[in-house]
Amino acid sequence: MRAERASKPRLDGKIALITGVGGGMGVAAARRFAAEGARVVGCDLDEDGAARTEELVRSEGGDITVFGGVDLGDAAVARDWVDAAVATYDGIDVLYNNASTQRFAPLDELSIEDWDFTMRNELDLVYYTVRAAWPHLKAYGGGSIINVGSIAALRGVEFMPQNAHSTAKGGVISLTLQLVVEGGPHGIRANVISPGMTETPNTAPLLADPPERMRRVVLDRIPLGRHGQPEDVVNAAVFLASDESSWISGTNIVIDGGASVLG
Repeated sequence: MRAERASKPRLDGKIALITGVGGGMGVAAARRFAAEGARVVGCDLDEDGAARTEELVRSEGGDITVFGGVDLGDAAVARDWVDAAVATYDGIDVLYNNASTQRFAPLDELSIEDWDFTMRNELDLVYYTVRAAWPHLKAYGGGSIINVGSIAALRGVEFMPQNAHSTAKGGVISLTLQLVVEGGPHGIRANVISPGMTETPNTAPLLADPPERMRRVVLDRIPLGRHGQPEDVVNAAVFLASDESSWISGTNIVIDGGASVLG
């Protein structure tokens, strides 16, 4: 009987740039991509978080370099990081735009400063990193861009006011569609992952003791009966980064346990 040949890791040899790896979903992404054979270059504004992630992934045998103190909302800083990241392993196959920071308040209470902050840190930083990576992706023969959206871009959200967040993530989805058209001739694919309620360091306290309204209008209406985990999102990202999705561009994968179909 012939022994089965061991399969290669799904991202074997790929060079993946991942933003926002200092905490939450970014840590899970860095660990999983490295475990799947990718050489990871990460960044985060939080220098301590960036260092912790780098140490963790290396302790697990992963190949990773993380830059701390990187403010991707500054176009020049984003360009410098992308250039340095591409130079680290001499290439780029994946750009995973995970980093995101937002502020919430009702429409008539949200300040202009908070609106601008959210646009800068949820939409502008995606554009800046993509713009910086674009010539590299073209030069290296294409690659996969993975942008993180949100179900807040697809429907109103009852349990908290998310007007700026929804708008920014809607912009991310629209930008991605244009990247599909402009990138296709260069072998560049672009897709979106839109999570629903997912447990992160920011949401964990809320999920541990959810307000009654949040439970009633969100958690109790998830058909699969649970909120998401970072790994649920990262699983989709691994697929979109891999050659398994080589003919997929322009999708928006909604990861919310089926909640959004209820309207």
